[in-house]
Amino acid sequence: MSREDRNVIGYMVAFVSEFAKRFGLRSREAYAYIKRFRGLDHLEEHYGVLHTLSFDDSVTAVAQVCINNGGELR
Repeated sequence: MSREDRNVIGYMVAFVSEFAKRFGLRSREAYAYIKRFRGLDHLEEHYGVLHTLSFDDSVTAVAQVCINNGGELR
């Protein structure tokens, strides 16, 4: 596994944890929600930008993507 792959995976794990904290979910629930409402796709596609933002801003952006795809967490 490359260093970049490890960085992406580490970021995603931390991101899911921060998302879970913001919305009062367990990490497993947060991951399932993000995946179901295409936030994970957005996170993977835009990792290059999102990892340069604060987790607060990144969570806000991905939460909006999820809302746009039918998610109801606000």
